[in-house]
Amino acid sequence: MQVDSRLNGFILGAFIFLGLASLGFLLGKAAIEFKQYERSVVVKGLSEREYDADIVIWPIQFAAASNELESLYESMEENTSRIKAFLLEGGIAESEISLSSPAITDKSAQQYGGAQRAEYRYTAVQVVTVYSDNIQAARAIMSSLSKLGKQGIVFTGGDYQSQTEYIFTGLNKIKPEMIEEATRKAREVAEKFATDSASRLGKIKRASQGQFSIASRDKNNPHIKKVRVVSTVEYYLSD
Repeated sequence: MQVDSRLNGFILGAFIFLGLASLGFLLGKAAIEFKQYERSVVVKGLSEREYDADIVIWPIQFAAASNELESLYESMEENTSRIKAFLLEGGIAESEISLSSPAITDKSAQQYGGAQRAEYRYTAVQVVTVYSDNIQAARAIMSSLSKLGKQGIVFTGGDYQSQTEYIFTGLNKIKPEMIEEATRKAREVAEKFATDSASRLGKIKRASQGQFSIASRDKNNPHIKKVRVVSTVEYYLSD
């Protein structure tokens, strides 16, 4: 009876051992296959294009000075009218021109103690702003604005608020094409990597689209915009 019991225990232990060994083998093989399946490569694809800006915001800032307030206002109104006429003659529509109120400074109210008396009591600064899609006309006028300067209009600028701004508004139209191009270039890089590593390129594991950026091509051509986007794609690899 004891012999039978030991034999049965031995047989049961052998089956358990064989079962565990088989299970371990299967799990190990599955882990290896899973590891192989998890092989992947991360690549980036760039799409970069140049487009002309389609909107220009051009603040034309000018100044005048006088000891008489009434005379100063008259001078500012006259200069504003001459600038506006010059813009209209150059092809800018009247609806694309806006005027700000002149900012008047009283120098006598700013003098302290023995400070030297200013030559002119009043100074004024005003801005005529062009907001137009006629980039070509605006740039032509910019290059000939010195004609008004020779007539006595004092143009000022150089600060951030008086800088000309060029805008490209057609991004939504070109997005699909650029994303497609960036993704295609990413796949080309991935295929080259797979070939060099004696592997086959599989399906996409994950992908992310970078943000679109719009910048001036260079300082001398701010009206030409460089649009770029980078797509990051991860592909599965197999032997």
